[in-house]
Amino acid sequence: MNTLIARAALCAGLFAAVTAQAAPALMSAEWAADACSAWNKDPVLTDKLVESGWINNNKGRGFKVMQIFRSDCDGSPRVEMRIALKDAKAACVYGGKIETAKLDSDADYVMYAETARWKEMGAGEYGPMRAMMFGRLQFEGPKMEAMGNMGPFENFLLLAGKVPSDSAQCPAKNP
Repeated sequence: MNTLIARAALCAGLFAAVTAQAAPALMSAEWAADACSAWNKDPVLTDKLVESGWINNNKGRGFKVMQIFRSDCDGSPRVEMRIALKDAKAACVYGGKIETAKLDSDADYVMYAETARWKEMGAGEYGPMRAMMFGRLQFEGPKMEAMGNMGPFENFLLLAGKVPSDSAQCPAKNP
């Protein structure tokens, strides 16, 4: 009986270890794919960005690009999320490694911060206004457009806490 209990405990421990290791690195291509799925389940992101007109500023490409990364991970690759109008929603249609080489600064965004800051924003400790004002989140893109969409922008930052990830490891560098 003790052997059976010991084996069950070992199996449970191994399962927990495998499950813990299964979370992708925060801001990795795998994480971006998961964040894309989470985006599509958030009505603030999918609905409010249509209502405000944010989704329409896509320079005729049919999508907006957001590239994000962790600034304290040496050589950390950016990841990309593409947002497009789909079924009257601002839907994430791609999340993964960079595919858009040239961004349009009038429509697209680049955001980066140290890992600790991503975790704080993801936990809802502060929103985008404070993050940008105090230099905790570096931001490139149409600032006035972003200012008009602080509610949805905050929900985007919360994805860093909602989407399972491993923040102890840096994303693998692109080959």
